[in-house]
Amino acid sequence: MERGQRAYKGHCLVLPFPSQGHINPMLQFAKLLSHKGVKVTLVTTRYIHKTMYGSASSCIALDLETISDGYDEAGRGEASIDAYLESFWKEGSKTLAELLEKLSSSGPPVDCVVYDAFMPWPLDVARKFGIAGATFFTQSCAVSNIYYHVHKGLLKVPLADDQSLISLPGLPPLDPLDLPSFVYDLEYCPAFYRVVVGQFSNVDKADWVLCNTFYELEEQVVDWLAKFWPLRTVGPTIPSKYLDERLEDDKEYGVNLFKSDNDACIKWLNERPKGSVAYVSFGSAAKLDDEQMEELAWGLRRSKSNFLWVVRASEAAKVPKGFIEETSEKGLVVSWCSQMEVLVHEAVGCFVTHCGWNSTLEALSLGVPMLAMPQWTDQRTNAKFIMDVWKIGITAPSDEKGKVRQEVVEHCISEIMEGERGKEMKINALKWKKLARKAVDEGGSSDKNIDEFISKLIQ
Repeated sequence: MERGQRAYKGHCLVLPFPSQGHINPMLQFAKLLSHKGVKVTLVTTRYIHKTMYGSASSCIALDLETISDGYDEAGRGEASIDAYLESFWKEGSKTLAELLEKLSSSGPPVDCVVYDAFMPWPLDVARKFGIAGATFFTQSCAVSNIYYHVHKGLLKVPLADDQSLISLPGLPPLDPLDLPSFVYDLEYCPAFYRVVVGQFSNVDKADWVLCNTFYELEEQVVDWLAKFWPLRTVGPTIPSKYLDERLEDDKEYGVNLFKSDNDACIKWLNERPKGSVAYVSFGSAAKLDDEQMEELAWGLRRSKSNFLWVVRASEAAKVPKGFIEETSEKGLVVSWCSQMEVLVHEAVGCFVTHCGWNSTLEALSLGVPMLAMPQWTDQRTNAKFIMDVWKIGITAPSDEKGKVRQEVVEHCISEIMEGERGKEMKINALKWKKLARKAVDEGGSSDKNIDEFISKLIQ
């Protein structure tokens, strides 16, 4: 058994929060570890395992295991966030402990649990087994820094009515509206506020703090956070084909909770001129209200550009009646697609995005300028950096009702695709694309950090 155990450079159990936006980056990190000789067990909830499309093990050798969140048969359904998280903590802790016992008796024991920062309890379970714990942040270090200051009481919430610019170490001055929605407005979603601030409840006890970003993108804030955490940047954790190409045939994450219309998308894009298409997607969770959906639709119709618009099946009823037929010459509306394959396509000239962190990193890694239409959670903060720090996009201004109007959508797309500012954004986007690739390539900042993490797994 001893020789079998040492055939690997350690054994990591990787446990993401059960949603598409959290599974993707952690699954990609798992694939990187496996490629570098680590035995990896990827753990999802039983319900997610039953309902996902594709296979995480299709690209590279990962063992798949499941634990319970208490909603094994029908998923979370109408359960409140608080009720779900309470159940996941109780059932997850119990079934994770059972899984760790099973794995220790049937092969190489687990050396480290890499767990999503959204759920701090796996660290407590790992500690009971004498196993190391690495918390994995699926948000930017800038956002982590804001939440950490709230957790420590160093950024007082609720914010004062007359609050002006907010100065935090390692960050540019921030307007209150640049803060994550749960911080700017405490009443917006108290349950999620507790989740995002709760990420730091036991972070000081973690052996590693891993972040899906790269050093060159967030130097100042990474340097500041690394003063008091064992923090390492390991991103962008996106499929290897689009960055360093070191993992063979690694062109998608491997797990989808939505059924894709990918072939139709690529066929349609192949028939469009270079740089002529605005790709529009609001990710796996963001929801636009009916009025905003209508304004976006008419803005796309008014625009000179072609468009490819991803509208999840659950949102399809909000598309204005007759819109798809009226715009069929210049537009395609689909329910889901492989975002990476679309973004890398030469027909795509800009990305109209909600600014989720995965989407932001993907666009940045592929050199695609962005029209930012942030909706909630960390997206406003990401949009601030896209426009003012990295200068690879513009944020669509909203009116007094918080809506981005159709003429604004039309103007902003035109500015990115045809205007002078758009040319500057494209130059900056290509600069960040090169830096992202360099970070994950052999000897790059993220690559070295991953190698260091692996080297300490079995010391």
